[in-house]
This record gives sequence, structure tokens and C-alpha cells, in this order.
Amino acid sequence: QYTRGTVTAFAPFDARADAEALRKAMKGMGTDEETVLTILTTRNNAQRQEIASAFKTLFGRDLMDDLKSELTGKFETLMVSLMRPAYIFDAHALKHAIKGAGTNEKVLTEILASRTPAEVQNIKQVYQQEYEADLEDKITGETSGHFQRLLVVLLQANRDPDGGVDEALVEQDAQVLFRAGELKWGTDEEKFITILGTRSVSHLRRVFDKYMTISGFQIEETIDRETSGDLEKLLLAVVKCIRSVPAYFAETLYYSMKGAGTDDDTLIRVMVSRSEIDLLDIRREFRKNFAKSLYQMIQKDTSGDYRKALLLLCGGDDD
Repeated sequence: QYTRGTVTAFAPFDARADAEALRKAMKGMGTDEETVLTILTTRNNAQRQEIASAFKTLFGRDLMDDLKSELTGKFETLMVSLMRPAYIFDAHALKHAIKGAGTNEKVLTEILASRTPAEVQNIKQVYQQEYEADLEDKITGETSGHFQRLLVVLLQANRDPDGGVDEALVEQDAQVLFRAGELKWGTDEEKFITILGTRSVSHLRRVFDKYMTISGFQIEETIDRETSGDLEKLLLAVVKCIRSVPAYFAETLYYSMKGAGTDDDTLIRVMVSRSEIDLLDIRREFRKNFAKSLYQMIQKDTSGDYRKALLLLCGGDDD
């Protein structure tokens, strides 16, 4: 279903030859980073799994372990991330977001607001297999309040399938949201959670238009005024993803690099997780909304082999 990625199957592909080249690059003194990054950023995930399997067959070594011992820093994080199958990648990110002291709400928000219901179901299954734990239990143990409730609704992955839009229901939902927010002293958060967490994408896009007509506000403005903290960020992420997932990720990437310092975890997570899905669309939205290309911003904001690898994943400049 995904054809808008920058990384596609490499041809002609030879898993054994790639495995041999990687072993040679990491064997002995010093590492040939260029070979490592070129191979791993130009093969798709399925091919990387074949390379890892050939690597073990030929050398009795684990490619992931070798990468971890030979590489360092952000470059290591990026290469190791590329080696994780997609759902394991998401499950791993969620596990680390809820592990130990403090929860990384940003990661929970980004992944659960942007993944399709089918993807969320897969992530839950993989989480159970990999960590022998229930993702929902783990998340409810680390979060609270309305933020927790919306996460639980999203974890059910029961959003209505896209079909014909019922205009009467659109009108009703828009009125309910208006009464739950702008017209109410205080906010009825539950109404926002139920409608935004369960209605179909095409239905909600119509609701947002209708809401604007009724209230004179964009739904985002109301959420901004009526809610705060983690709940506000999650509601806004859900709304942005309903409007356009690529635009949401373009904005996420932009803010990961804007200003002093770079949020490398977010930069790596988005570049890796969207590279085979919609990174071409994300690049287009980035160029449209931020008056510069994603490629240029990565170039300016990163350095060394880490930069080279990210630019290869980015797959080109849009200027």
C-alpha cells in the first residue's frame, strides 16, 4: 500500500555479497563507515533482514551486535535503527518511552496518533511477542487522566473504516465538539476523545470543515484554548494526522532541527520509520510549509557519517 518512500528494493540484490562487504568493512582495525552506511541506507528493510541472516550464516556473527560494537553515537543509533523490522522498531520505541523513570509522552503521541489501525494492531502483537507484556497495560501504568484515556482509545485501533460520509452525523459531531469546548465553561474532554479517537478519517475531515463554519474557529485553535499539557499535544497530533500524515511528519522533522540543538532521537525515528512509506510526500510538505527543503535542513543541522546517511535516506533535494 506504500509507494511514496525514498527507500525501495535495491536491484540487483545479493545478500551474501552485501554481508561480505559489511564484514570486511568492520573487520580488523578501524571501520569503513562509508560502506556500512551506503549498503544499509540503499536496501529496504526486507533486504536488510536477508543481509543479517546471510551475515550470521557466513560468519556466525550477529550483524546488529557488530554494528553496535564498531560504530558510535548518533551514527550507530541510526544504523541499528535501520536494521529493526518496522513493527519491532515501533514496539522498541514505545518500550523505551515507558521504561524507567519518567515517560516520554512525545514518542507515545507521535506513534499512536500517526499509525493506521492495522499498524497499531501489529505493534501490539509484536510488543507482546518481543517483551512478553501487554502494551496497553504498560501505557496505562505510566500515564493518567484524559491523556491516558485517549491513548487507550487509539490503542483499541477501532477507528471507523473510511466509507460514505453521513452529513447528518458530521453536523451532529461538529455541534457536540462546539458545545463540549467553546460553548462550555470548562471542557468536556471525553467528547473530544471519543469523536477524534473513533470516527473515520474522511468523516473527521468533514467535521473539521463543519466545525469551522459553526464556530468560526479551526478545531486546532479550540483544542489549544480548551486543553493543555500532554492531552493538548495528543489531540493536536491526532487532528494533524487526520488532515495529513505527511504534513504532520514534516512539521515534526522541522521542529526536531529548528533552533539551538537537534532532537536527534526524533529525527532518526521519523526518517527511519517513514523512509519506505511516505518520505517523498513528507519532503514535499516540508518544502511547501517551511520555505526550505528537508535535505538542506539536515545538511545544515548534522555532520559526518550521520549526515551522509540521513541525506541518503532523504533521497534528494527539493529546491
